Amino acid sequence: MTDRGHRRSRGAGLRALRSPRSLGAALAAFLALGRVSAPQEPEAPLLALRGARVITIARGTLEEGTILVQGGKIVAVGASAEIEPPAGATVRDMRGRVIMPGIVDTHSHVGISPRPDVEAHADGNEATDPIQSGLRALDAIWPGDPGIRMAVAGGVTTANIMPGSANVMGGQTAYVKLRGKTIEEMLIHKEGVQGGMKMANGENPKRSHGPRGRAPATRMKVAALQRSIFIKAQDYVRAWETYERAVGEGKTGLQRPDRNLDLEPVVEILKGQRTVHFHTHRADDILTALRLADEFGFKIVLQHVSEGHLVAEEIARRNAPCSIIVTESPGGKLEAVQLRMDNAAALERAGVKVAFHSDDNVVNSRFLLREAALAVRAGMSEQGALRALTLHAAEMMDLADRIGSIEPGKDADLVVLSGPPFSVRTQVLETYIDGEQVFDRARPADRRFATGGFDVGERYPTLEGAP
Repeated sequence: MTDRGHRRSRGAGLRALRSPRSLGAALAAFLALGRVSAPQEPEAPLLALRGARVITIARGTLEEGTILVQGGKIVAVGASAEIEPPAGATVRDMRGRVIMPGIVDTHSHVGISPRPDVEAHADGNEATDPIQSGLRALDAIWPGDPGIRMAVAGGVTTANIMPGSANVMGGQTAYVKLRGKTIEEMLIHKEGVQGGMKMANGENPKRSHGPRGRAPATRMKVAALQRSIFIKAQDYVRAWETYERAVGEGKTGLQRPDRNLDLEPVVEILKGQRTVHFHTHRADDILTALRLADEFGFKIVLQHVSEGHLVAEEIARRNAPCSIIVTESPGGKLEAVQLRMDNAAALERAGVKVAFHSDDNVVNSRFLLREAALAVRAGMSEQGALRALTLHAAEMMDLADRIGSIEPGKDADLVVLSGPPFSVRTQVLETYIDGEQVFDRARPADRRFATGGFDVGERYPTLEGAP
């Protein structure tokens, strides 16, 4: 499998530079020292995005900044007065625009529950058994899903695509860039990071299995099944350790333990190589998820957390990050009845790390910026909301060294906006992934995904000046 961003240049890169000569000399020096790997192609083109208001996230905001991109990576970012693009660079005048890092969606079902929503390719839930740890989202993701193009039209560049929440353990999630024609091109590879595991408690697993006369029918059984799979994984580890120790001691005639594809990803959770993304709404269910994480020592991201505002201090005490959804019309099930618009603000005040997600297609991926704007309107800080869309989300996926901020050495995942991120008048104009433009609102074929979706055909606004 390949990941173009992973193969390209890495490292700390270049800070703001004051002249073409210093830029070229510094870049050559970094390459020679090995701090930035040489581009795969010796003469990789250099792109300069010049004059925009640049929201770096990690290093503040540049009112008139320039970003240099080469080989899919950011090689320099700084004030335009201090960076002069070298000869041969493609320079784009971005004055009047705002550039921010690509948006990271920490909970999405694009590709695995594609559009149109028909049974033929609805692959989000394998509800034949409550434990489905051996399943991999990557085996069901359709890269041709129009929902992916709708997501990049909203500035989303990276997503955690996961199975649904019908099961107490629903399967392995996939961390992907929203580009490429195959899942191999989409997958993000990073040593020590296997992706996530979807778990769920509360109403969804109960109503998916209980009415059919099988477990779980209660919250008690949901938690018992979850504890059971972790205990089985611990036993599996011990069996292999005993076998390998005996082999190392020279013993013969041993029976090798059978591989168990349902337990191996759970072992990765226990080893800290796979993060549990835990669907949970009600306050008591949130605490149940945290008790499980305490007992088995796994990394957890609480997903949805509708009643997080009721137990924000307990969440903060565990340092458990929360990926939340903000909707103006919550409903659909009783456990979400206390979802509040100021949930993000309450969690932020308690010191909880917050990210936003779409749960696409619960909220269309195009509207993640709007979700964050609603949270700001309800009391969350603008800086906290920006981090929630970018760097905090990247941290929840163990990818903050690659994405989530505009810094030298990071992937060139960028969103070009027409104005302030949280204004209702602002439009996503362009989206870049690994330095390649994957959305341009000026292109009619792209614009329809921004204004109406995959099924609107030619029926999008065409009048000059229309939004």
